[in-house]
Parts: sequence; C-alpha cells; structure tokens
Amino acid sequence: MPTVAIVGRPNVGKSALFNRLAGRRIAIVHDQPGVTRDRISAPCAITQSPCTLIDTGGIGAPLDDGFGEAVTTEADIAMDTADLILFIVDAKDGITAVDQSLAQRLRKSKTKVELVINKADNAEKDLLSGDFATLGYGAGIPVSAELGKNLGKLADAIDATIAPLLADQEEAEEVVQREGLKIAIVGKPNAGKSSIINAILKDERTIVSDIAGTTRDSVDVPYEFLGERHTLIDTAGIRRRTKMDSSVEVFSAHRAERSIRRADICLLVVDLGAGVSAQDRKIARLIQDEKKPCLIVLNKFDLFHPGAARSVRIEEATEHVRKELFFLNYAPFVAVSALKTQAIGLIFQKLTEIRKLAQDPITTGKLNRFLQEAFAKKPPQAKRGSKRLKLLYATTAVNDRYTAIPVPTYILFVNDKRLLQENYEQYLNNRLRESHPTPGIPIIFSTRSRNAKDKAKDDRRRK
Repeated sequence: MPTVAIVGRPNVGKSALFNRLAGRRIAIVHDQPGVTRDRISAPCAITQSPCTLIDTGGIGAPLDDGFGEAVTTEADIAMDTADLILFIVDAKDGITAVDQSLAQRLRKSKTKVELVINKADNAEKDLLSGDFATLGYGAGIPVSAELGKNLGKLADAIDATIAPLLADQEEAEEVVQREGLKIAIVGKPNAGKSSIINAILKDERTIVSDIAGTTRDSVDVPYEFLGERHTLIDTAGIRRRTKMDSSVEVFSAHRAERSIRRADICLLVVDLGAGVSAQDRKIARLIQDEKKPCLIVLNKFDLFHPGAARSVRIEEATEHVRKELFFLNYAPFVAVSALKTQAIGLIFQKLTEIRKLAQDPITTGKLNRFLQEAFAKKPPQAKRGSKRLKLLYATTAVNDRYTAIPVPTYILFVNDKRLLQENYEQYLNNRLRESHPTPGIPIIFSTRSRNAKDKAKDDRRRK
C-alpha cells in the first residue's frame, strides 16, 4: 500500500492532522513539543485511494530529553520509504529557520512533497499562504486540523499522487496476505519492549534508549511472518500512577492499557536482569483481568547469572517467574536477549504453538465427561450448615471477539453458584489444564445457579 509521511518541526500539529486523516484518535496530541517520537502508522480514512499514513517525530528543534537526533533519523527513514511527503508548517508562527532548513533537506528527496499550512483557522491566516511559497513548494494547502477545515482539498491532493501508483500496482501480480495476530508488547519502562520489536524486525524501527519512557504512543508496526501480516503494538511502559510525572505519560499509560484490550495476545516483557518487580505483577494482573492470551518474554537473559550453565539459568529463571507471577501460571515464557538478538526466533515459534493449540477447544461432550470424573475423584466440600455443590451440566462457549486465538468460556450450571469455593475452582482449572493443555490461554469458568431464586436473578440479568 502506498505510504504518506507527515513531517515537520515540533508542535506544528502533525499528530492532530494525522488523527484527522486517519479518522480516529491514534497519535497523542499535546502542546508539549516532542511528544511523538516514533513513526506511527494507520490507514487513511478520507481519501478515495487506500494509503498508509506515517506520523513522524518533530524535526530540527532540540528536545530537552536528548532525543533530537533519534527523532530526525526516524523522519529520514519515513521520507526515504514514503510515496508522498506532507510538509507541515504553522500558519500562526509563519516561516521559521527550522522550516527553511527542512525545506532545503526535503528538496534532496526524490519523493513528491505537498506543502500543508496547518492552523489556518481563519481567512486572515489563509492570506499568509503566499508567504510560504518562498519555501519552494508552491502556495501550499491551508488547513486546520483542529477545526477540520479544508481536509477535502488535502485528500484530493493525496489522491492525485496515490491513485496513479495504485493503477501501476494493479498491473502486477496480486499477492493476497492473510491477516495475522494483533500482538501487544507490554511491560514496565525500559524493560526492552522496543528492542524486542527491533530484533524481530531486524530493523531500528522504534527508538531505543536507556531512558525510561522513550515510547509514548502505542505504535502499530506491521510484520509479515509465514505469509501472514501481523501487527506488533509497541506500547508505552506502564508505571505506577504516583510515579507518572506528566499528563503525556498518564495518557500513554491509558493507551497501553487499551492496547491490551484490543490485542489477540500480549507479550509481557520482563527485565530478567533486574528480576520480576511489583510493577511487572501489576501489568500481569491487567492481562489476567482482561482474560487475554499471554506469552512472557524474559528479556536480558544474558545478564541473568551469566557465569552459570544455561540449563541452570533456565531452571532458576523458571522458579523465579513461577513464584513471582504465580497467578499468571497459564502463560509460558521464552528467555531472550534483544540486545544480542539471542533466541528471538523462539518468540514467534511459541506464538505459533499457542495459536495452534487454541484452535481446538474442548467440546461440550468431553467437558462434561471430564468434569463428572473430576467431581467424582474429589467431591466439593460442603460449608457448615450449607448444601454441597452439585454440577448439573456444562458447556463450552467461544467469544466471537477472539478470532485469531479463540478463548473459550466454560459455563457450569450448578445447584447454587455461591457454593463454588475458590480452591475448588482452582482444582478444576488445574485438572482441565492437565487433560487439555492450551498454553498461553486463560481458563474462564462462568457459574450459573439452577435453583429457583438464583435462576430468577440470572434471567433478570440477561434481560
């Protein structure tokens, strides 16, 4: 698909325009310069010709956190790979020295450049468009991303460049790619999430730094593997609310949490060199609460007891992870080093295994036979003065939201759901996982009462 890169100095409204063109709020919009640091991509929603938008970090102006050079490199990569460049300037500020420098830089690119004058909120600002002609790209297209002004004219200009490219592509042999997994890479700041993605891609696609909080947006990165087009969602590192030092960081954490919800599976990246922390456990709880499939990626394995034999290190890592993340015991793990690109191939090898086994959930008939045997082998204990839990029937239901990796819910019809004790539910969970292994997939029980009083409550809830 043709790509359109949105470039410009910091705080000219690139992300706001990106969101307008994409038709939804994706990039973080903030009046603090330098909020966008990575390339963020999304399909364009307002053009007739399909194309992919790329929002880049601001070019030229120094940032107070030392990312200026990295952001410029990101923009250079976008310009080198784009089919059209939207050069964004600010009608309120007029031409700046950074704009002039960037215009000169863009003239060296072979890619077509369209000048877009943002923040032209009124007729007075429209009259300034002639001043920007000195940059060498014509009078430009005055728009207002905030007000949604003149976006149709901009869409026509994009179509004029993209449509001929698509016509040429139609003459080539059509390659059909299957849609793959949406994979959220989550973890605390500086655990190595972006490094994991770069190692998978074998490309410096996202900015990597030892400064915590480098990634602020949730960045969707396409990745093709075995004929499938997957989406790697590089999320902002999630810290405790009390340690969030800016509104941008709080918003980024909310974005990461939403990424967990929309993902097919989560990769929980843990800094094994530092060990499992309280924040790792909190993020693991988010994954558990959302009932998401999960693979734990133990990054920086090269720093974990480096003097010991690998088998001993794996054994110690297994003991450590299972002890600290005991509640996420359904998630398998792989030990890797993103920095040294060691064992990175194990990630998709394990994802493929998880996905394959998930395609065959236990059938209703097998589920009932298994549960009857489990109840007979270890009957539920009766609470003092109460009845004993009795299983009447069970069925398997697969939520339609999960298509790439099905996550079934096992619905248990019992005499009184209040009699199901937590330790007995865990017993059933363990036995079911032993008899029907589905690594990486949570086991979800939904218990429903069949006595008259609770049945009436169930019926009211359904209404």
